Amino acid sequence: MQKERLPRDVIAMRVAKELPAGAVVNLGIGIPTLVSNYLEGEQSVLYHSESGVLNYGPLAEEHEKDYDLINAGGQFLRWVPGMAFFSSDEAFAMIRGGHVEVTVLGALQVSEHGDLANWMLPQRGVGNIGGAMDLAVGAKRVIVAMEHTDRQNRPKVVKECTFPLTGKGCVSLVVTDLAVIEVTPDGMVLREVAPDWSAAEVQSLTEAKLQVAPDLREYEL
Repeated sequence: MQKERLPRDVIAMRVAKELPAGAVVNLGIGIPTLVSNYLEGEQSVLYHSESGVLNYGPLAEEHEKDYDLINAGGQFLRWVPGMAFFSSDEAFAMIRGGHVEVTVLGALQVSEHGDLANWMLPQRGVGNIGGAMDLAVGAKRVIVAMEHTDRQNRPKVVKECTFPLTGKGCVSLVVTDLAVIEVTPDGMVLREVAPDWSAAEVQSLTEAKLQVAPDLREYEL
């Protein structure tokens, strides 16, 4: 019997706790887009999108859909006071100019050195670069939000990426449905595990060697 893994929304909820108040934050396609639904209380950030918007709200409800207000993944956004709109080239200039404090990206693989691969599946022979390469090098902090393994249960946290790289040594934190892993100069450190999962069980589904934090705890929400 397989153990239960955390749902995508819980991954997003955990990532939201990492966002400092007032930060400019870019959310990638997939699980990262859910993060905007889970800010707590006075925790306020300015969400940025390559589509040319700054300071948007959570994902829109069905009755709130505005076809002129979408994120990079084509999802509808909720309007909030103080939103700013601009061209896509200005949005990329903000990224390349170092004005994005945090980006949250999905991944196909993350290496123990913090290398990121998230734009191409070699077996399919196609990919979509999008803004991920700019964000990987332009954002001050890169957080990866993803499932711990692929559909064949193969590790996505690996020793070396075998897929084409998006960026080298750019990832600082990995949040999955099993664990929270910090990338340090001395290797990967397992900080948190999902409920009812042990460090050994997480390691068995991880190719990279994990150092277990002395204060290892259950997923903090």
